[in-house]
Amino acid sequence: MKIAIHGAAGRMGQRVTALASDSTVLEIVAALESATHPALGQDAGTLAGVGEIGIPLAVVGESEADVVIDFSVPAAAIAALAHCLEFGKPIVIATTGFDESQEAFIRTASEKIPIVWAPSMSTAVNLLMKLTEIAGNALKDFPSGVDVEIVERHHRYKEDAPSGTALRFGEIVAKAMGQTSHVHGREGRPGVRTQEEIGYHALRTGDNAGEHTIVFGMLGETIELKVAASNRDCYAQGALLAASWLKDKPAGLYTMNDVLGL
Repeated sequence: MKIAIHGAAGRMGQRVTALASDSTVLEIVAALESATHPALGQDAGTLAGVGEIGIPLAVVGESEADVVIDFSVPAAAIAALAHCLEFGKPIVIATTGFDESQEAFIRTASEKIPIVWAPSMSTAVNLLMKLTEIAGNALKDFPSGVDVEIVERHHRYKEDAPSGTALRFGEIVAKAMGQTSHVHGREGRPGVRTQEEIGYHALRTGDNAGEHTIVFGMLGETIELKVAASNRDCYAQGALLAASWLKDKPAGLYTMNDVLGL
C-alpha cells in the first residue's frame, strides 16, 4: 500500500516515517510539509533517523498515494484534506485543535471520500474510551452522585489545551451521564462543585508523550481509569493500522472504534 505522510518533519510524522519505512507491506511515496519548512528537499528517512529512503520532503504529493496520513496542524490538515478531495484519496486525520468551521469541512468532505478522524490513534486510548463509556453508563444513577475530572499531561511543545483526546473523553462521559458544564481548571473561590460539570486539567511537562486519567469520584470510593504512552510509536502504529484499514472503504467518517472493531 502506498502512503503519503503529511507533516512528515514533525515529531509524529518522523515516527510514522520510521515505522512505515521498516514495513514490508507499506511504501512511502510522499513526505509532505509546508512550503516554508527549512528541511524541504532533505530525505525524509534521514530526518526520521532511519537513513535515506529516497523520498525528499516536498510540498504536495497526495495524488500518488493510496492513503494519506496527516499529523500536522489544523490549517495544514485542512489544506491536505482539500488535496485529498481533489484526487479522491482516503485520509487518516490525527491532527487535533480544529475549530468549528474546520470540523464542519471534515464532515462535509467525508461525504465524498473515506476519512478516519480520531483525537488519538493509540489502541490503548481508544480501548480506554470504551471502558469510560461503560463506567459512565454504570454510574449515571449512582445514589450519592459522581464527580468526574479529567487530567491530561503532555510535552511542553503541545499547542492546544486540553488535548483533543481529553475533550473526547469528556464528550463520552457527558453523553453517558448527562453533564452540561465543562470547566477548564479552577482558581479563587468557585464555590461548591456541582455534578453537572466535568473538570479538565492540562499539564505540560518535558517530553511527556501523553497521559490521560479519568476520575469518577463518589462518596467513599473512587475509580480512576488511566492510560499513558511511554513513547510516540503507539500513535504512529495506530495511524498506520487505520490507513491499512481505510484503503478501499466507501466514503464516510470513521473513527478508531471502527478500525478496532469496538
